[in-house]
Amino acid sequence: MDTPPTPPASIPPTVSDEDETDDTKDLLQHYLNLEPNLETLYTQWSASDPNFRKKAPKFTGVRILRQDAWEALIGFICSSNNNIIRISQMVEKLCTHYGPYIGTLDGRRYHDFPHPSSLTGKNVEAHLRELGFGYRAKYIYQTAKMIAEDHEEGWLENLRNPESPAYGGKASPAGEMKPEGRDGYREAHEQLLSLQGVGPKVADCVCLMGLGWGEAVPVDTHVWQIAQRDYKFGKGKHSSLTKATYDAVANHFRKLWGKEAGWAHSVLFTADLRTFAERLTTKVETSIKEGSPNGKEPLVDRKETVQRVTVKRELEDEDEPQTKVEIEEEVVVKVTSGSGRVKRTRRG
Repeated sequence: MDTPPTPPASIPPTVSDEDETDDTKDLLQHYLNLEPNLETLYTQWSASDPNFRKKAPKFTGVRILRQDAWEALIGFICSSNNNIIRISQMVEKLCTHYGPYIGTLDGRRYHDFPHPSSLTGKNVEAHLRELGFGYRAKYIYQTAKMIAEDHEEGWLENLRNPESPAYGGKASPAGEMKPEGRDGYREAHEQLLSLQGVGPKVADCVCLMGLGWGEAVPVDTHVWQIAQRDYKFGKGKHSSLTKATYDAVANHFRKLWGKEAGWAHSVLFTADLRTFAERLTTKVETSIKEGSPNGKEPLVDRKETVQRVTVKRELEDEDEPQTKVEIEEEVVVKVTSGSGRVKRTRRG
């Protein structure tokens, strides 16, 4: 019988002797989303999904941050066809050039994230291109104008899951969970799609990490590969990642994992990253006795399939996204004759 995973549980509020006016601890617990009990969630997901049960014990403690919705929106627009280092650099440039000054620490000046209205000036798009944002400069500028000029103050925050309020807010019920998600989630997702540079995946990232909708499941090329490999997608009408396939994959995961499907999806996403691949390597030793009934030496066939994915990102000065994904499959067959001990390595 499989041993249930035991990730760190939730961190309950504690009584402190510190100054009651210092809310640093409360802010950190809120931002790091430490309240949900991961032990309970992991056990629930493991009971309904053998694949999750297989991989989760090596990746305990994966949580979804409670990010500011506006910052999450712009951050994920920057993430389009990009890597973590460049995304971080872009966010820092936005703060440095357009965000309000906070203070100086150890000789370094710090700025807050800019308000939408700060990114609506007539020269903003051109300046962002000079700073290396490429085609994303247009999306950031146009989205900032839409939020600052076409919507009422607080429009984005009003799309938030009431069960996951902003810091200091009071939680309230969010409605009935459905295969396609709760009504509030579907409304938030649809509203976000009206913004420039926001497609289904970016909208789901913002819903999950900026608006607290736990059932949001962002499906990118990486998650699509997981769905094909481990959940039997990729055949028939779902042979490619179309809008219909995107919805089918996300709905399947919501049905499997429930209203916190986005959290479970993030665990498998983390487990599949090349950086952590060694955690999932399983070694199996097989003993082979000398000789064989027919007097011949036994033959042991070993066949290992490795799939490598290479993503070529766009050039720094490109104006349009051009991402090419190359998938190579390498099959290695090794035949070992003779007696002795044979070590087999199986990934996944």
